[in-house]
Amino acid sequence: MTPAAAKPVDRQLPSEEARELLALTRDLVRNEVEPRAAEDEAAGRFPREVFGTLGEAGLLSLPYEEQHGGGGQPYEVYLQVLEELAAGWLAVGLGVSVHTLSCHALATFGTDAQRERWLPGMLGGEQLGAYCLSEPQSGSDAAALRTRADLDGEQYVVNGTKAWITHGGHADFYSTMARTGVDGARGISCLLVPGDSTGLSAAPPEHKMGMRSSPTAQIHFDGVRVDRDRLIGEEGQGFQIALSALDSGRLGIAACAIGVAQAALDLAVEYAGTRQQFGRPIAEFQGLSFMLADMATKVEAGRALYLAAARRRDAGMAFSKEAAMAKLFCTDAAMAVTTDAVQVLGGYGYTQDYAAERYMREAKVLQIVEGTNQIQRLVIGRHLTGR
Repeated sequence: MTPAAAKPVDRQLPSEEARELLALTRDLVRNEVEPRAAEDEAAGRFPREVFGTLGEAGLLSLPYEEQHGGGGQPYEVYLQVLEELAAGWLAVGLGVSVHTLSCHALATFGTDAQRERWLPGMLGGEQLGAYCLSEPQSGSDAAALRTRADLDGEQYVVNGTKAWITHGGHADFYSTMARTGVDGARGISCLLVPGDSTGLSAAPPEHKMGMRSSPTAQIHFDGVRVDRDRLIGEEGQGFQIALSALDSGRLGIAACAIGVAQAALDLAVEYAGTRQQFGRPIAEFQGLSFMLADMATKVEAGRALYLAAARRRDAGMAFSKEAAMAKLFCTDAAMAVTTDAVQVLGGYGYTQDYAAERYMREAKVLQIVEGTNQIQRLVIGRHLTGR
């Protein structure tokens, strides 16, 4: 059974342009995203054409400067667009977040010449990006990565394997962290690798518990030659670039998590209001109404937390700690809310006739990607103790 269209969230937006943008997003979600989500997820189909539609609408470039083809929107607005997309289909919302993450290195650390040359194409809507940091043996310990990029004349020769790459095998470009120097964080650099490079290949996609429409695969670099002018930042600056991107990316994951949680809450409220037991809707029973109240409170608290962090980012303030807090709280909240939604629907919640079970499976991955929630707690603790 297709879930009912989500009820519009009452949002405080900074401009009329932002309100129109959210209205456009809701129309696209209702007409282009929600109708195909369940079927495509069941079949494991990647909705590449949906990203083309979003690109044509300008939704793949929102937080970047207009002079390079971006939307010029503050993060406060961009994240609310992500939330709406994820509420319709997490594979799409998360895909937009990953694309935005993959553009961060060039947009933030590239030279003017590099941005003028490549960024308009990356933000124009036709290209889709991927972010290559994790490896089979280096996930949370990203500074231990082994993929190497050795300079040979005016080209780097890249060898190694990246793991857990969203859009792996489908991306048009890969923002890739590779080792150009000594072991540890100081020896890592960032390269912008074209997706059609000779020697670059993707392994078969991972078979996942959820997010089956979002391809996740290992990427193999076998003597891939990358022009030296595709080095982003300085040699050895790659780990700094990676951490900067992850701070922003974690806010994207937080917004996606609240989108999934809102969708699950809407479904649970609708079901509880129509399901009759003992002669009245089950929403009238205190046990269910209290559960719904707790779910709604978690959603609102998570939204407030990620927006507060976004406003710090928009104001040019430090936001690393707040981003970790938002990612931690919002994804834990999504897991709790979606689990409770399954419980509200009872036996129906455990079947694929309703979207509740899909939301629950989708929520789980959000506690893992872009830094597990255990890593988020480590980041927050280090900020608190000044380490």
